Amino acid sequence: MPSDTGALTPHVSAPTHVPAKHAPGEPGYRRALLALFAAGVATFTLLFSTQALLPAISADLGVSPGAASWTVSATTAALALAVLPLSAVSERFGRQRTMTWSLAAAVLLGLAMPFAPDLGSLVALRTLQGVAIAGIPASAIAFIADEVRARAVIGAVGLFVAGNSIGGMAGRILTGWTANAWGWRAALAAVAALSLLCAVAFRVLLPRARHFTAAPLAPRALARTVRGHLSDGLMRRLYAIGLLFMTVFGSVYTMIGYRLAGEPFGLSAGLIGSVFVIYLVGTGSSAAAGRLVARLGRRGTLYAAAGTTAAGLLLTIGDSLAAVLTGLVLLTAGFFAGHAVASASVSHAAKTGKAQASALYQVAYYVGNSAGATAGAIAFHAVGWRGVVVLGLVALTGVTGITIRATLLATAATRTAAREQARREPRASGRAPVPATRPVRREPTGQPIPAGLARSAESTGAETIR
Repeated sequence: MPSDTGALTPHVSAPTHVPAKHAPGEPGYRRALLALFAAGVATFTLLFSTQALLPAISADLGVSPGAASWTVSATTAALALAVLPLSAVSERFGRQRTMTWSLAAAVLLGLAMPFAPDLGSLVALRTLQGVAIAGIPASAIAFIADEVRARAVIGAVGLFVAGNSIGGMAGRILTGWTANAWGWRAALAAVAALSLLCAVAFRVLLPRARHFTAAPLAPRALARTVRGHLSDGLMRRLYAIGLLFMTVFGSVYTMIGYRLAGEPFGLSAGLIGSVFVIYLVGTGSSAAAGRLVARLGRRGTLYAAAGTTAAGLLLTIGDSLAAVLTGLVLLTAGFFAGHAVASASVSHAAKTGKAQASALYQVAYYVGNSAGATAGAIAFHAVGWRGVVVLGLVALTGVTGITIRATLLATAATRTAAREQARREPRASGRAPVPATRPVRREPTGQPIPAGLARSAESTGAETIR
């Protein structure tokens, strides 16, 4: 490298050793997966810790279901608002450090919650906890991409997501049975203790980051990327689908405790918490979504998911416990399948700024949960469970309408492209042939779209959910 004097003296740098990324079978890979699994369990145990406790909180503090539901919706709303800023913090200060401090703050806030004197204090603590929790999803996937070999990334992400779902289910079951024996404050203490153990395991097991490169905080660049995604019609539709699906799911699972605690069921807090084992159905339907997409296409799978969710909603209207539980199974299966398709489509469609595109989907997802919890509580307080069902059906109508619009736009784009291709073909042997078009891109439906026309179709709004 030239010296400061400008001399052209050559200088050969000593070779630097770049550590290999973690691969399956290596101790570092196993430690990273176990650490992220523990972080996932802690995150979602804390995030939804009050959901199964809402009837008990209402009774003890003398508040309405709508007021109590703010212990859920305030947390998810705060998480939604904090995901993007904390993803930028993670880029600047490191994934490992961001996750460690986020998890520590969330656990400390959880330990304080059993001592909240009133609902306002509890909601304030839950809001701060939502901000703290946001650092985990904002950093975990990026840590995996940085430190794990490319061929093993999907498996590592899958285990982190499994930790999320198991944490969400375990937290609800733990709080339900603990509240049944010792009250909701003891239940929150139990969740905080479990999360503390997971946080310690995370810190001990997580291997040191070896491939992270700090990036400067660039708010303007982040804002440009976000504006670019939000100005894309396809992205907006995918975000709306995720938001609406989560509105259904959030409203039902926030209010189902009141439904099952009241007449004619009269279930205890422990039994209500056990109902959340139905979450395991979502693991199977998420995996099955890939096979459905192969057979039906992405839009066809979204139609099937919305229909299954709607059928489950309608089944929950009856006074038979078996019918209600069957309805919850169908609703859960449909929701997770639709969520899997929408979230995967975001990653597929984003050509640049993939991390920000996924973060925006998480924002929409958690805004939907917050809106569903609040609107579901209002509907339940006004007209009972049928109000929650109507709210869910309205949201699913929105999902179906967005998907129909995408189908019509895709069909129009395909026809336009086919006509344009036909006009370019030579019509007479005496005429010089038109230069060949660029390679033809085939959509999942099988119809060819010339690559030169695909971008023009997208610019007119004829994007597809692919």
